[in-house]
Amino acid sequence: MINSKEWPAEGVSRAPYWIYTDSDIYAREQENIFRGKSWHYVGLEAEVLKPGNYKTTYIGETSVVMTRTEDGEVHVLTNRCAHRGNMVCREAFGSAKRLYCVYHAWSYQLNGDLSNAAFSQGLNGQGGLPKDFDKKNHGLQKLRVARFCGLVFASFKEDTEDFETWLGDVGDGIKRLLNRPLKVLGYDTQRIHSNWKNYHENPRDSYHANILHTFYGTFGLSRQTQESGMVLDKTGRNVYFYTKAGTEKKDTNYDSTKTELRSVNDQLRLEDSSILKWTDEIGDGVSVQILSLYPSFVLHQIANSLATRQLLPKGQGQLDLVWTYFGFEDDSPEMTKTRLLQANLAGSAGMISVEDAAVCEMTYRAIADGQHGESFIEMGGTDLTSGGSHKLSERAIRNFWHNYRQDMGL
Repeated sequence: MINSKEWPAEGVSRAPYWIYTDSDIYAREQENIFRGKSWHYVGLEAEVLKPGNYKTTYIGETSVVMTRTEDGEVHVLTNRCAHRGNMVCREAFGSAKRLYCVYHAWSYQLNGDLSNAAFSQGLNGQGGLPKDFDKKNHGLQKLRVARFCGLVFASFKEDTEDFETWLGDVGDGIKRLLNRPLKVLGYDTQRIHSNWKNYHENPRDSYHANILHTFYGTFGLSRQTQESGMVLDKTGRNVYFYTKAGTEKKDTNYDSTKTELRSVNDQLRLEDSSILKWTDEIGDGVSVQILSLYPSFVLHQIANSLATRQLLPKGQGQLDLVWTYFGFEDDSPEMTKTRLLQANLAGSAGMISVEDAAVCEMTYRAIADGQHGESFIEMGGTDLTSGGSHKLSERAIRNFWHNYRQDMGL
């Protein structure tokens, strides 16, 4: 039972393996985290560009629908009929004047208000809903919505702090990148057989990138010896890392013959090196920025490839990772071509990110008994501040576990 399991005495520098595998813990996460006081990514405003457009997705395991109403507002609603709980919108994307439940023909306005319930007055004096039935009390559940730089987030709790306060300094990383109207370029969804927290730790783990990912190190997009840094908000919920290609500094500690690193292979060549050509659009020299928001969102810039990653738990042993690739409305055809080419660096078969899913699955298989062992999280220190702003640190992971334990009461 959960109550017989205790967190290791070392605190945030350890994560017990049962936390990834226990089904009761997973159920509590849905209530305490995904339906708790957090903001959750649901999509890009560009995905519901016109009035009547909608998109269905999930927050945790709760199905939700994002809509655009005639007044230009964006709403996020639970995708669950107020009558008998049927899913109202079945398609991933669509356009409609009303949201219509096929089961008993209850229909809703795009803001979630109930507009009609079939046979509510009965027929020939028979049936019908109670005389005191009030449509105002039977709409779809409305979530709190925040729109920021073309991104849409939602929260189940009205007392969640306002979104920009919740973001903290990490909001600057979003503003840096999303500085004009967006357009969607494509999607990729992958099923990963691992716990959602295994994946969430991965983009918060800045120093694995130059060890695990041979492409990064070999072709110079990101190396540990390059100028880089980490920005963590004051609560430790949200973080981003950045690296500047071409700023290598010699360091004998990085000698692969001493450290046994396999991430630089001078024997590898690309038949077509055009994937490496990138334009410094912002002018700050950053070639890679990986931004992670608690508990399930990633925004990346890898050269000129831009994408969001939405993490959707599907039980304690698997998750879906939804990649949305995008550019800007004013991109030239040449830049759009570059973004699409460099999209091959990421995604389910990406030349870089394919390895992330692989190690998450390997880790989950290795800890699947969930009964013994714990992660050792002491790179750069043992507490919430040690490691500073350096990428060679597990500070961001320790801060994740700090927030997780607060939300879960562990």
